[in-house]
Order: sequence, then C-alpha cells, then structure tokens
Amino acid sequence: MRSTAKPPGTTTLHPPSQPPQVTDIEIISLAQNQHQFNAISSQLPSFLLSESSHETLLSFLHSRAAAAVNSSSAVSDYVSSLLSLISRHPSSALSSLLSALLQAYLSLFTSHKIPHDHNSLSILQQFVGHLDTIEVKEIPEVIDLIISYLPEIKDLEDAHVLCLLPMCLQLIRTSNEVDKPVEYLNSVVDALISCEWSNILMIKMVENVRDISLCLDKMRKREFLEKIFAKMREDVEMQDLPGLVYQLLVLATKGFGKREVMEGIVLHFGGMHKGGSVMKQVEGTVLLHVNFAVKQDPSLGQEVLGFVRNCRWLSDVMKREYVENARAIEKAILKAVNASHYGREHIVPSIVQLGFGLLEGVEEGIQKETSQSDGLMGTEELGDQVLKCLFEVHDMARNEIIEQCKFRVLSLKPEKCFPMTRLLGHLVLVHPNPMLDHVAHLKEMLDYFAFMDDRIAYDLVTVLLPLIKFNHDLQGYTILVLRKAMFRRENSVRLAASSAIFDLILAEKQSKIKGLFSFQESSSQASCSQQAEEPNATRADLFQELSGLLQRCLYQQANVRENVYHGLMKLVLVDPLTAGTIFDFLLSHFQRFYREDAEVHLGIDQCIKLENGKFGIEEPLDCLLFCVSLILLLQPQNSSDHPPDSVPCFGFSISQDNEAGRTLSGEFFSNALAHIRKFLRNANLEGMLGKKQESGSTPLEEEKGRCSAALLLGIVEVVMNIIVAELGKAANLQKLELEKELSQFVEIHEFVDKCTLNSKQGNGPKKTTIRPSASDAADKLALSSAKLPSPERTPLLATSSVHQLLQLALESLKLDNPKNGASSQKNSQSSSGKAQAPNSKIIPSILNMCLRQLKLFSIMGKDDPLKTLIYGEIKLLGPPLVNIIVSLKPKSEMDLSKKEAKAQKDVESRKELTFLALLCLKKVIEISLFGPKYASLIDDLVSACQLEVASTNAVDAQDECKLAEGIHDQSTRSKELFIKRCIRPLLNEFLEFSFFREAEILCDMALMIGKKLPEERRNLVGFWATQICKSCDVSNSKVAKCLVFVAVTLSSPPTDLVIAQSMAEELLQVVGSEKVGPLDISETFHVINKSTRASIASTILQLIESFIVDMEWITVRLKTYHTATQKGVSSNQTGRVAPELAVEEILYSRAEAIVKVLSHFFAMNLKDPQAEHLLRLAAKFYKNLARISKLRIAPKGCKQLLPSLNYQKLVEITCRQLTAPVYSFVAHMQQKQQEDSNKTRGIVNKIKIKRENRCIPDLIFQIEDYEKYLIQLSKITKLNLLRHAKRSTSRDFKIVEDTTNEQNPNEEADHDQSNGTDDKSSQESGDEGDETAIGLSPRGNVGDTEDEGDGEGETVLPQAKRARTSRVVQDSDEEA
Repeated sequence: MRSTAKPPGTTTLHPPSQPPQVTDIEIISLAQNQHQFNAISSQLPSFLLSESSHETLLSFLHSRAAAAVNSSSAVSDYVSSLLSLISRHPSSALSSLLSALLQAYLSLFTSHKIPHDHNSLSILQQFVGHLDTIEVKEIPEVIDLIISYLPEIKDLEDAHVLCLLPMCLQLIRTSNEVDKPVEYLNSVVDALISCEWSNILMIKMVENVRDISLCLDKMRKREFLEKIFAKMREDVEMQDLPGLVYQLLVLATKGFGKREVMEGIVLHFGGMHKGGSVMKQVEGTVLLHVNFAVKQDPSLGQEVLGFVRNCRWLSDVMKREYVENARAIEKAILKAVNASHYGREHIVPSIVQLGFGLLEGVEEGIQKETSQSDGLMGTEELGDQVLKCLFEVHDMARNEIIEQCKFRVLSLKPEKCFPMTRLLGHLVLVHPNPMLDHVAHLKEMLDYFAFMDDRIAYDLVTVLLPLIKFNHDLQGYTILVLRKAMFRRENSVRLAASSAIFDLILAEKQSKIKGLFSFQESSSQASCSQQAEEPNATRADLFQELSGLLQRCLYQQANVRENVYHGLMKLVLVDPLTAGTIFDFLLSHFQRFYREDAEVHLGIDQCIKLENGKFGIEEPLDCLLFCVSLILLLQPQNSSDHPPDSVPCFGFSISQDNEAGRTLSGEFFSNALAHIRKFLRNANLEGMLGKKQESGSTPLEEEKGRCSAALLLGIVEVVMNIIVAELGKAANLQKLELEKELSQFVEIHEFVDKCTLNSKQGNGPKKTTIRPSASDAADKLALSSAKLPSPERTPLLATSSVHQLLQLALESLKLDNPKNGASSQKNSQSSSGKAQAPNSKIIPSILNMCLRQLKLFSIMGKDDPLKTLIYGEIKLLGPPLVNIIVSLKPKSEMDLSKKEAKAQKDVESRKELTFLALLCLKKVIEISLFGPKYASLIDDLVSACQLEVASTNAVDAQDECKLAEGIHDQSTRSKELFIKRCIRPLLNEFLEFSFFREAEILCDMALMIGKKLPEERRNLVGFWATQICKSCDVSNSKVAKCLVFVAVTLSSPPTDLVIAQSMAEELLQVVGSEKVGPLDISETFHVINKSTRASIASTILQLIESFIVDMEWITVRLKTYHTATQKGVSSNQTGRVAPELAVEEILYSRAEAIVKVLSHFFAMNLKDPQAEHLLRLAAKFYKNLARISKLRIAPKGCKQLLPSLNYQKLVEITCRQLTAPVYSFVAHMQQKQQEDSNKTRGIVNKIKIKRENRCIPDLIFQIEDYEKYLIQLSKITKLNLLRHAKRSTSRDFKIVEDTTNEQNPNEEADHDQSNGTDDKSSQESGDEGDETAIGLSPRGNVGDTEDEGDGEGETVLPQAKRARTSRVVQDSDEEA
C-alpha cells in the first residue's frame, strides 16, 4: 500500500492528467439515459465539463455533417443531446459551449453543409429556448451570421433560421451590456431592409416582423412596408398575393402602419392591369380578407375611405362642391330609410347592418372632429340617424336593433361600445314606451354589469335611468344588480356600481322635486326580493333605503370612498334639505379620523395604509372635508334639522346619544373645520409629515411622507376655499385679516406641495426649463411646474379661490410697483388695519395653482355637477391673468443692462412670473376655443386688456386698419381684437427686451387663434407674422422658428409656399453655398441670421414635408378618379369641368412651388442632419412625382391624352431646377464623406456615412423611377418631356449582375415594339432617360454632358442597358 501512495507534493512534478475523452455516440447515449430516467442530479463526465473539450465536441459536429448518409438525423441527434445535457447541467463551461455550438451549427446551416428539413427546424427552435443563457455580447455574432445569409434564402426550408432573429433582437434591446443598443438595432433593421429579398424571404419577413416590431421606429416601419409593396409589384407570383395580403392585414390590425398597409394594398391592386380568371379569383380572395379584417378592426376601413376632407390648398369652390356631394349622399341614405316602410321591407336588414357598421367605425378617443361649418354628419351621427329613423318607422326592426345593441355592447371592445350606449340613451329618451316592450333585453345587458368594462357598465345604467320612472320592476332589478356588484372583488366594478347608485338616487330625487312621477305609482309586480324590503315605501326615499349599502362603501378602497363623497355632494346640489341626513350619515365615520380633545386633531396616520410593502391612501380625508365644507356652504339656513319626511332609521346602527344629538351634527362639522383651520396655522407640519432633520430617512418613510403630504395638501385647499367664502361676506377690517390668513395658507400650501413632490429645491420660485419647440412641449413644461400631488388625486381648490388668489397677486404687484400712485394710500390703509400687504413671494405658487386648475378643467365629464361647482366659473381667471401680465411686462424705463445683482435678480424673477402667467393665459385661450359655450372668454380677455395699441413700427402701421375691421361675426371679431390689442403689443415688447420664452408662448397663442379664423381673416394674421419676420432681428432660434411657422401656416395657398420660397432664397444667402460665402443676416427677412438659420431651415423642411403628405393623399384620390373615368364611369353629369381635374391642376402648381423651395436647399452648404433630412424629403417628393406621372399613362385599351401644359411645365422646372442640383449635392456629399473618412476612422463617422449612403441610393432610385415613367409617357405621347434633363454626375454605385439578366432585354424590346416607333427626339430623350434610370457609372464621373439632340446616349450605353429592372444597386466597397 505504501508503494502505491504518492506524497502530496509529488503531483506538481508532472502535468495534470487529461480527463478521458467521450465519443459522440456516448454523448447521445448519455443524454438519452438521463432523459429516460430523469437523472437530473447525475454527474457528467469530466471531459464535458472541461472548456478544452469544446474543440473536440465541435469536431464531432462537423464530422457528422460531412457524413454522406443521413447527415440530417446524425447532426440533429448529436446537437439535441448536447442541448439536453446543457439544460440539465447548467455551468459556465457548458454555457460557453452553447455559444460556440450555435455559431458552428449556423455556419453549417448557412453554408448548406447540412440538409434544411424538419430536423434543422427542430434544432433551431431548441436553440431559441437557450438563447437567454448565452452572454449578450456574443449575440451580435449570431445576428451577423443570419443577416449575411438572408440573400441566399430561396425556399421555405432556407428561412428556418429566421426563427432565431426575434429573440436575439429582444435580448439586445433589453440588455445593458451592449454599447448603444438602439443604434445597433437600427443598423440591424436597416440591413434587413436593404438586403436583397426573394419571394420566400419576403413572405417570411412579413410573418416575423410582428415579433420584432418593438425594434422598428415609425420611419423604418414605413421603409419596411415600402419595400414589401415594391417587391410585390416586381415579381411576386399571383397565387402568393392572397396569403401575403392576409399577413399584412394581420400586421395592420396589430397597429403596424395601418394607413401604409391599406394604402399599399389599394394602390397595388388598383395599379394592376392583368386580367383573366386567375386574377379575378385572386382579387376576390383578397377582398374577402380585407372585408374580414375591416370587420375585426373598422379603423382599417376608415383608412381606405379616408381622404383629406379639409385639405388646406383646395379652393373654396371645390370644397363646397365636395360638401354638396357628401350632403346629397347623406340625404339619399336617409331617404332610402324612410322609403323602406312602403313596400321595401326586404332592405330593412341591410339598413340595420349599414347603421351598425357606421357606428362600429367610430372609436372613442381617436375619432376626428367633424367640421361644424359644413353641416355634414360624422360617421357616428349618420349611423345614429339611420337607426333612429328605422326604429321610428319600422316596428319589425325595433327588436333587431335592441338585440344588435346588446350583442355589440357585450362583444366589442370598450372604445367601440360608447356609440351603442349613446344610441340606447337616445331611444330611451325619445321612444320610452316602445322601449318598455324590450325590458327583457335590457335586463339581460344589466346581468353582465360586473363583467363589462367599468365605463360601459356605468354608462349603460346611466342611459337607462329615464326609463326607470315608467317601470318599477326595472328599478328594482337595477338595484339588485348594483348590490351584487358592490360585493365583487374587482375594484373597478365597485367604482362603477357606487357611481351608478348615486345616479339612481339623483334621478329619483330630481323626479320627486319636479313632481313628474313617484316610484310607488307603478302597478307592475316586483321581480326580485328587493321590493319586499319596502314595507312602507311611501315614507322612505331611495337614499335612506340604500344608506346601509353606501355605509359599506366607506370601508372599501379610497377611490370608492371618493365616489361616495362626490355622490353626496351631487345629492345636496339637487336637494339641499338632505344636508342634515348626510351629516348624520358621515358623523361616525368622520370621528374615526378626528379627535377634538387630542393635541393633533387630524389622524393623518390612520388614513394611510401599508400594503404589499408600499404605503397608500386608505381614507381620502381631504375629499371628506371638502364634501362636508361644501354641504355646509350649500345647506339652507336652519337646515341642520331633518326634513319632515326623513325617517329616523338608517341601514346602520346609531347610539342613543347620537340619536338625541342628531340635530347638532352640522354644528359639530362646522366646529371641526374651524379647529382644523386654527390647528394648521400653528401646527408643526414637518412633524406631521414625518420629516427628520437629518437626511437619514428610508425610502419607505419618504413614501409615507408623500402620502401624508398629499392628504394634507387637499385639506389646506379646503381651508383656503372656506377662507375665500368668508371673504365675500366680510367687512373691510375683517377682510384684511382674512387676506393675511389666506396668504399664510398659500405659503403652507407651497411647503406641503414641495413635500408631496419630494422636492429638494429651496423656497424660491421653481425654475422651469426652456421648451425644446413651440409645440405641445409647453404642456409638459406646465405639468412640471404645476405637477399634481399624485396621478390619481384631483386638486380641491375651487376656481373662485384661485380667482381670489390672483386678485391678491395682482394687488401685490401693484404695491411693488414704485410708479403706482395708490401704493402709499394702500400701505396706509394696511397699517391702520394692522394688516400687512400680501407677500410677493407667494405669486409663483398662486400662478402654479392657477395653471394646475386650468389643466384639470377638462377631466370631469360635461354634465358632472361638480364641474360646475368647482370649475364652473373658469372664465373668472382670464381678466386677472391679463392684468398680471400687463403689470409684469417690461417697462421702457427699466434698464435691463444693469449689472447690479439685485436688479438682475428682479428682472429674472419678473421673467419667470411672466412665463407662468402666459402659460396660464394660453390654457385659457385653449378653453375658449373648445366650443361656443366658452366663446365669451375671449370677450372678457379683450375687455381686460388695457395695453397701448399705438403703432410702434412699420409692421403695425401697415395692418392697423385691417385686423378686427369690417367683421360682422362677433366671435371672429373678438379673436382678432385679442391678437390686435394683447398679443401684438406684448410680442413687440418681449422681442425688444429679449423675453424669448414669453414671445414663443405668444406665437403659440396667435397660431391657435389664427387656425380658428376664416381663411380670408387668417391671412391677415399670417401677413402680420410675415412682416415681423421681415423687420425683427431675432437671435433666439426657437422664437425665430415659431415666427416662421406662424407666417407660413396661417397664410393660405398659394401664398404659403411663396413665403417659404422667399425665405429659402434668403436662407441660401445666409447659409452660403459652394460658390458664395454666407452672410450674417438676410436683407429681406431679418429673422434669418447666422444664429437662427439652422432652426429656420428645419422648420421650412418640416412644412414642406407636410405639403408632400398632402400631395400623397391627393394623388391617391386622383388615382381613384382616373380609374373610374378610364372605365367609363363618370361622377359628373352636369357637363362642367370635373372638380378632380381642377384638383389635378392645383396639384401641379403646388408641386412646382415645392420644386422651387427645394432647389434653394440643394444649393446650400447644409450640415449632416439637415442634409440627411433633405435627401429623405427629396426621395419622398420624387416618389410622388412618379405616381403623378404614372397617372398620366393610360392603361392598355384606353385613349391616351396629352399631358396638360401645367404638367409639362412641372416636368421642365423639375429637370432644370431640382434634378441637376440634386446630383451636384450628392456628388459634393460623397466627396466630403471621402475626405472625412480619410481624416477620421471613428465609429461615429462610419455610422454617419453608412446612414447617408442609405439615403442617397434611395433618392437616386426614386429619381430614376420618376424618369422611367417620363420616358414611357414621352414615347406614347411623342412629346420630349426629358429634353431638359441631364445625366447624373457622380454615380458611385456598382451593378450586381444576376442570372436573369439575359431575359430582360428581350422582354423590354418586345415592350418597346408594342409601343410603336417614335420620332428621333423622343428616342434620344428616351435613351438618355434610360441611362439615367440605370444609374451606373464606371467608378467615376461621367461629366456634365449636354444631351439635347446630340444622340450621344445611344453610343454611351450598349443594348444591355435595358436589363435595369433585374439589376441591384448596392453601395460600393469603398463606402461600405
């Protein structure tokens, strides 16, 4: 034994022994045994656990793949066994093996060394389940293998590898280990889109893109769909179209580019001219798919039927003609409904289907506003009218309508159910007696109350309330349903039920007050046990009957309790005599959180609950106090006594002491509010909120403090409401004391608000960040300044209180103004009354309260009584805001150049206050534009504005007599007066004193008001903004951007593009070109200077992009018109010129104006982001030009018309002024890229060059596609449309030959022979156009060769140039 043993130290003298090697057959056997006996804990051979074995294990894989017989199953068995062992025995060694194994298998798969069959698909799917165990940094290598293999996919088996791609991209997207994952994902998606697709790959990409949709932004989704439809037009087999369209429709229903998908499908099949039975069968199948998809998602149908109804650049005559046509269709539909009663009963089912189809096309929250001026019905209104009319004239249709309403309410998603409930509500109001015959259907809907969406359930009960007065049985059934719902576990169901209960009580109260009915008059028999609970129904009302159920609500979640408090306030608004009863109802509950004899009266801690490791508000004590204070305010004098018909019994027990003192409950609440008010003035708020002096509080304690602060903030607002109410009744001396107390509570409010936001700022005004643009970013900024305490909590400060606070702020500003003559007098009055002036430091807090009040104005429902109570006097806030802004505006005597710290601080403070006040005023303007109900807000603002309106410059002098003159409409006149008297003088002063943020808000207000003006009046505002752009030297880029946007947007066509063209021309001089250096400032438009040129260039490009979108929609509409006219279908029977032809001519003129604007941009020295934007914009524009040109080509068998003179002019200007500068711009960009790449080899530079190299080929392709249609049109019409075209100058692309190139020349030649022979000039231009369309160059410059009549095109290119449709344009190797 001694001879066999070795000393411990002797083992280091020899290399460690290698573990015994395992064969591939043994690995398969081991995996099978472990799987058979489920031996998870068994040990693996040490050879497999060694990282040195990876090379051997991979060699087994390659040897099995090289096997001549049955290599598929051999490889599959081996890889599956390894994956099984890896999953059962996780370790670092096996995990690293997994990555190497996957890459090795993918290499074999992509090199076709293993068969592509069901075995390979099974292995790849197994790898998908193990991808999350691979290190994320190794995933990009897997993705690169897949991307490089995509062009080789020719059949379905080759596409099996795509199953790995979604999971790989998802791992990259959610990982933090990859540097710049978003940029990497964008590069992968770009590679997917740019690679060559076979038909099979296209189909598989459409199937799989849904799984990677989160990695695609909006632009790349559009590019993906564009490639799909471009591929469909090229070589997709006809029998593959139905399946492909079905997959696209599935994408659209999931929200993936609805408009682009539907537009692409319509354009594809609208542009196909192939006939035959097979094509008809394909179209029929596609129509079935589209019909089914539209039924599932009616918004898809809206995208098909959508047309820009209010297109800005249609003439008024054409708009009126379209409106008349639409109105005639509406009348025809309603006439058919009325006529169906006279012998046409067979069309009634179709009419019912039509009406509900229109209603299903409406989705709550995203439906577009219908124009109020044209008198046309919206989709929902037309469907409503059809079904209402049918219900009225056809007895046989009533049951079907109610049944269909029930079916859709129970089956559709909530957003689509609201039109159905609104229809039921109208039928209940207008036709109550016929609806009583269908109570059984209504009860069936009520049975599903607890299973519906809470909004629909509540809405359903609300619309049925008017019917309850006619049917006692329906009332009892509704109460029974609501009782059951209150015991449901779902909080949303209880919320809906509690709200519906109060609506039921309010309906009963209102009916009794009006004397219309009594629930006890109905002779119907009760259908549930609920009616048995009314032994003396003549004495008890519904609130007393349901008080026990409502008492249960006070022990549920906080939002349910809030619903109860809101319902009680509504009840008092309807019947103030119930105040005493409600006080008794709330007394015992309130005493749980209030102790009169305690040191701290309020039990804030008892209102907060710790649940699931988080603090939350259990009792909304602020809402309870708000309810009590409101009832005290609304109850009549001596109303603490109970009304004579009240019953001294509730659904909950009351002690004898409380019963004896029930008449004192109102007085108890009044005293409690007084004690709370006094307590808050002197309380240690930091102690109440649990704030520690040292910074050692835990996150849980901070969360508890925020909840406590949220409750305390609401209570402070309730107290402030009480103080304001007392101010209205107080004498002079008492009023001064109350104002002082109100100012004190504003400071308390500010402190608690900071605790709510967990802010670490000081006591000064909150600093706000400058907005990034003149759009809705102001709303985000406003929310940051006036953030709510909690997303679910609504401020309780009444509008009247905010108004009083604004008056205090205005008074403080007047006292601070040294030039105010009344200052000394006011100070003397204050000293005699022993009250101090309001503190000016509270003004920011007051303005923040006002801003929050205005932003929350639209939260409550239109008919909610609380909206009238809290926000009803919203118009009171406008005049004091205007006066505050006037008081804060910069004065001419102010020396803003002073360097004293105090002066600078004062100026900055006034700027911040002005900014907040303007944000509030902007919200007031938005509210005034909601509808005619709030139109008087503008009149109040105009009356309050006392600014001097004398002309201060040439701008005002030119249009002084135009704005607000000669107008008969009062609403329009008020809007223009506000611009003239308020916005214009303020803007002049703000620009003079460099108040740029404030000037930006004024531009937003002018834009909002200007859009609501009639077109001829809107032009005056646009002219005024244009004159400011010409005269004002503004250095702030954001203000300049706003001014330019207002000037162009508020100018009617064609003036808008004329202004844009003039600005682009001046911008060229300031930016500079290749030949001319830049200027410091424009001589015509002073707003364009070296500080603002970049932002103004971006603004004009954005406006041009919106104009191109309008072109796109108009082109689609014109295609429909041309298709109809070419088939002999005429929509114009009057003999006049069809409006579509006039639209076409306007389209040409708009496109011509866009060409002139873009031509100036292509001459500029633009920086990279704007240059890339310009390239994409030009590609989109040329794409629309190609569509327009394609429309001019008559299909086979139809008469070819000559292009109009306007179209020929458009082609000439495009060739002369745009195409040639585009090629020069591209050559300059490529030269600059080459220089940059030689200087720097960084990753950022490579990404930039790669991104721009994607834009350039796309632009060139679109130009060539456009010129291709021009060539065809030239040959057919024998007009040389390309006589002004030039060849490209720099074409740094290479042509990748395909095996199918040999066939295309013959096909192209046959096509040319079918078109006949052309004249010489047409041939020359055609040949040159073909050269342009091919887009090739022998790795250099062809040169700026003139091409008019020289015939050089035929000598430059051989006959093989006609193979362009099968050639692929790719980036050169130098730029890749």
